[in-house]
Amino acid sequence: MKIMIVGADGQLGSDLCRVVPSAEQIPLTVREIDVTDRERTAAAVAKYAPQAVINTAGYHRVDDCEDHAREAFAVNALGAKYLAEACRAAGAALMHISTDYVFAGEKQAPYTESDAPGPQTLYGISKLAGEFCVRYLLKEHFIVRTAGLYGRAGCLGKGGGNFVENMIRLAKSRPELKVVTDEIVSPTYTRDLARKLYELAGGAEYGLYHIVNHGRCSWYDFTVKIFELLNEKVTVKPALAAEFPAKAKRPRYSALANARLAAQGRDDLRDWPAALRAYLIESGHLREGKQ
Repeated sequence: MKIMIVGADGQLGSDLCRVVPSAEQIPLTVREIDVTDRERTAAAVAKYAPQAVINTAGYHRVDDCEDHAREAFAVNALGAKYLAEACRAAGAALMHISTDYVFAGEKQAPYTESDAPGPQTLYGISKLAGEFCVRYLLKEHFIVRTAGLYGRAGCLGKGGGNFVENMIRLAKSRPELKVVTDEIVSPTYTRDLARKLYELAGGAEYGLYHIVNHGRCSWYDFTVKIFELLNEKVTVKPALAAEFPAKAKRPRYSALANARLAAQGRDDLRDWPAALRAYLIESGHLREGKQ
């Protein structure tokens, strides 16, 4: 099976390239495919003739989306549309990556695939628009919502870092860290997500899936766990999101549940503390056997 990985140099794309066997992958970086260009996107899919395309491209800078809606919709909505059109013409399936930000964050329990979206930001709106474009244009699709991603490659759209690395870096230069307690998420290691995406692409029912590491926590809880696993004494103080004003309103509760995976007997993802520990080992911060 030939799988085209769109955004192969990004955080999730890099881990997909580690998980998908080299003989099966067609890795395309942002320099090799521009999903905002309809003709070039169609030409790339036609040229390589994959059986499946995994779209990890996205305009992820949540606050910037508020001022740059045209750019956000060009990537997150129209980019998804152009890929769906290209896949339909080439007879390929499309796996499109979406986000927990399509939800309002008011449920106070993990969102499942059957919950109605209600995005509160232009980022979330643009990602939901991309979902609808894919559903409308292509029957052979997977839409995968995930949350709180961190991976070894870092997020290109956010300067190449991730939350874990940022906290470790900040702890070296600040006497204490203040992290929000009133934003609840399902932090997810991109290596675990990539493994499950490859599994689905190999033969699962099409449609909408939530894929996250098990459990939920605040960003404060997540940060405390980072340094607990590293056995480092770092002062982490709780704070409220209101103390860090931002243009885009973050969902207060956007944890996801892998309900459809569970119904199919496919929900074997680790819980988030185990995934975090694996990341710290694989990125060289923690030696195997410690903790």
